[in-house]
Amino acid sequence: MAVKFFGQFLMEIGVISRDALLKAVQLQESTNLKFGEIAMTMGFLTEAQIEKIHDAQRSEDLRFGDMALKLGLINVKQMQQILTRQKNGHLYIGEALIRVGALREADLPGYLDAFKADQAPYVVDGVAIPPAMPHIPLLEIFVDLTFKMLCRIADLPLRQGRCLESNDWPSGDVVAAMDFSGPVNGRYILAVSTKVQKALARAILKEDNVDNEPQEVLQDTVMEFINIACGNIVAKATQLGLALEIHPPEILVIAPGKTTPKATRNLRFPMFLPDGDTLTLQVQIAP
Repeated sequence: MAVKFFGQFLMEIGVISRDALLKAVQLQESTNLKFGEIAMTMGFLTEAQIEKIHDAQRSEDLRFGDMALKLGLINVKQMQQILTRQKNGHLYIGEALIRVGALREADLPGYLDAFKADQAPYVVDGVAIPPAMPHIPLLEIFVDLTFKMLCRIADLPLRQGRCLESNDWPSGDVVAAMDFSGPVNGRYILAVSTKVQKALARAILKEDNVDNEPQEVLQDTVMEFINIACGNIVAKATQLGLALEIHPPEILVIAPGKTTPKATRNLRFPMFLPDGDTLTLQVQIAP
């Protein structure tokens, strides 16, 4: 895998152990509170209000704080207080590794430089789409909103990889799709692992554990996520003057070796998780 997180990089070059990385990540998770968690500890929001904000975020592209402000649940002064506390208390993985004794503070700058050099060929600044592709503004919306919704709804810490054109279907334990039509016709495809599928299921079903849920229910939650993501995409596309229509999502069963329709253009957008897991958005554009 080319795209890595800093902790992965250090583990792969033998600087830290997996156990040390897990301890540092656990320290991060207990230290880096989310906006809503900080707002609740400061007495600005209740648990029910946080849930209301999360629900509203599914239908509109706004960050948590901006949505809370729009709903009138906090004011501007409170928002700034929360953001300041969040920024001042943020713990980066390198600092966490130092705190758990896995890394020396003096060595951190050198490893950061080495990591940046290692990742330089793969760093993505925004959504980099080949200039020859048609409908680039629409494709940018597809990728941007999918990435945001995966992070916001399923709380997945993702990094984007470089996009590429491919005639193959994306691979995953679950592959779901939604057709869209209008001024642009095509198909939105999301391929995820079982782990990501469960993360989506926990978020959609609002349950802490989905291990006993039937596979059909888990697949439905992936399709529901696509409904949410594509609903937001349609709303954003309208601002470009593109009145897209979306059709019911479906689970795809792809035969080995099968290629995509020859007439379509396919752009693949890989996304990476810290544990090495991947998921793929692929957008097919019909001629």
